[in-house]
Amino acid sequence: MTTTDELRPATTDGPRLITPSRNGPGPTNRSAPLVPSHGLGSGRVGFDLPGLLVGTAEYADGPTGATVLHFPRGARTAVDERGGAVGLIGGYPFNDALCFAGGSVYGLAAATGVAEELLERDGGRVAFDRLKTVSGAIIYDFSVRDNAIHPDGALGAAALRAARADSVTVGRAGAGAGASAGKVDWSRTEHTGQGAAFRQAGDVKVFVLTVVNPVGVVVDRDGRVVRGNYDALAGERRHPEADFSRAFHERGRPAIAAGNTTVTAVVTNVALGDAALAQFARQVHSSMHRAIQPFHTAMDGDVLFAATTDEVVLPTDPSSRFGALSITPTAVGAIASEAAWDAVLSAAR
Repeated sequence: MTTTDELRPATTDGPRLITPSRNGPGPTNRSAPLVPSHGLGSGRVGFDLPGLLVGTAEYADGPTGATVLHFPRGARTAVDERGGAVGLIGGYPFNDALCFAGGSVYGLAAATGVAEELLERDGGRVAFDRLKTVSGAIIYDFSVRDNAIHPDGALGAAALRAARADSVTVGRAGAGAGASAGKVDWSRTEHTGQGAAFRQAGDVKVFVLTVVNPVGVVVDRDGRVVRGNYDALAGERRHPEADFSRAFHERGRPAIAAGNTTVTAVVTNVALGDAALAQFARQVHSSMHRAIQPFHTAMDGDVLFAATTDEVVLPTDPSSRFGALSITPTAVGAIASEAAWDAVLSAAR
C-alpha cells in the first residue's frame, strides 16, 4: 500500500483556541466587495486519481470558504446522512461535482455557483442529458467570527476554477477556513480545518476529503485527544466523556455549542454497484467515530458522499462459494476508513 502525505511537514502544534462569536449583527456579503482568495492552509495533500479535480477558495473577510470536487466525466454517488442538523443540497445519485462550504444554510448557494460555472463551460447547453448536477453540504462556521459573510455562487465558481488534479490545500482553507472542534465549552474550543488523504493498494485508489467541525474532539490512533476541549488551566486536552460524567455527578451541565457538522467525500476508482456504493458510504462514515468523539450527535449534521469513477473492476473467484473474501467492497471500505482517519488528523494539524 502506498500513501500520499502533506507536501509540507505537518505536526500538531499548541492550542488554537477560538474567539467565540457574539452572533451578530455583523457585516454581510453586501456590506463590502468580496474577492475570492486561495489560502495556503497548513500544507497540501497530493493524490493520483484520474477523473477527479479538487479546488478551494475563501473569503478572507469571513473567514469562510468553499471546496469543490469536480468529476469531468461525472461520478455515481451515494450519500450517508447522520446527526440531527443536516444541511444538504442535491443528494443526486450521479454528480458532476460536489461542493462543501461554510456559512450554514446560506453557504448552500456555493453549490449553485458551481453548477452555473459548469453550464457556462458547456456552452449553455440545457438538453436533459446535459444538465450539470452538483450536490453539496455545509458547516456552521459563524461560531468563530462576528460577521454574516458566507460562501456564495461566486465563491463556489472560484473554487471550481482553482481545481487541480494533483493536490489540495488542507488546514484552515476552503470549506474548513472557519471550522472548529471540541465544543464541550466555548472556552475550550479549538480551530481545526479541512483534511485530506490518499491511499493506494494495487490498482485500487481512494481519496478522502473532510471538513472537521464537530461537537467532538479529534483523537489519534493512540487514543490521544489532539484537537479540541483544551483546558487552559490544566494545560491539557480531555475526552469529553470526562466532562459529561462530571456534569452528571455534580448536577451541572457542560455548555455544549450548537452549530456543528463534519462533511466528508470519499472517492474511489473501484466500480461499485449502487447497493455496494451505499454500503461503502455507511462503512466509512461509521468508522470515523474512531477519529471524532463523540460523533453524529443531535447537534451535528454529518454528511458523507461516496463517489466512484468506475475504472477498476474487482476480481472474483468463481470456484469459491463466497468469492474472493479479501478482495471485496468491504476491503476497499477498510482501506478508505483508514484514509478517513488520516484525513481527520490532517485537518487538526
